[in-house]
Amino acid sequence: MRSKIYLLLIGLTLYASAFAQQTKTSQNIKEQQRQERKRHLAELVRREEEGSLIYNKQSVFGFKLNTDGWTALFEHGKYKTITTTNTWFLEIGERKSHKEEKITATDATGFPVGNPLIYGKQNVFYNVNIGIGQQKLIGGKGAKNGVAVSAIYGGGFSAGLLKPYYVTIIDPNTQETRDIKYNAQDDTLFLYYPFSSAGFTKGFSEIKFTPGVIAHAGLRFDYGRYNELLSAIEVGISAEYYTKDMPILVNQAPKQFFYNAYVAIEFGKRN
Repeated sequence: MRSKIYLLLIGLTLYASAFAQQTKTSQNIKEQQRQERKRHLAELVRREEEGSLIYNKQSVFGFKLNTDGWTALFEHGKYKTITTTNTWFLEIGERKSHKEEKITATDATGFPVGNPLIYGKQNVFYNVNIGIGQQKLIGGKGAKNGVAVSAIYGGGFSAGLLKPYYVTIIDPNTQETRDIKYNAQDDTLFLYYPFSSAGFTKGFSEIKFTPGVIAHAGLRFDYGRYNELLSAIEVGISAEYYTKDMPILVNQAPKQFFYNAYVAIEFGKRN
């Protein structure tokens, strides 16, 4: 019996010793990882101050507020030199007329009726852009200012997509409600009897495609910590030209050429 207890105590002692050794090893590994991380950050700072090229590529996501709409973007870049990055980009957005006016119909008591509508809107104009460009570093993240300034420019192809804008009207002859789109031959119902928009999904099956070209140029102010993270504000101008007129409002002349100014919030990572 005593021998069994003795063997049990030896086993427990060995187990406790092994567990303590394993815990100590795990702590040492974590400490080594922390120290390696500190050395890595210190190396980033040193190489950044020296103007060294640290990363090979970058991925950027962002959202633009344009003077004529909005744009969501994705950009992928590959470093060519210390100051030059070759890029390709994909953008999805909407172009609007400066004269658009959103209204809400009300009943006799002033209570809103139906969805808000944009009076006289003929089409919703979406665009999908894809192209190539470059990013040129103008000023690096010095030890004091912490902001890198780059020139951004590029161009490519655009898919202009026109979706008919449907409104819900009260038919003056039948007093029934129905959804209609603009008809140039008979615009009376569309212009004088709408009380609600027909909803976002109405008209997607009737989208018409028009090809075009695009170009943009701007300045990117990157304030991300070190260079492994990209956090930036970009300001610039953009222009698009389509092969056909792109009508948006009934009472506004359609056009093929669109230009705007924009400000974008962007974030991403380099590796």
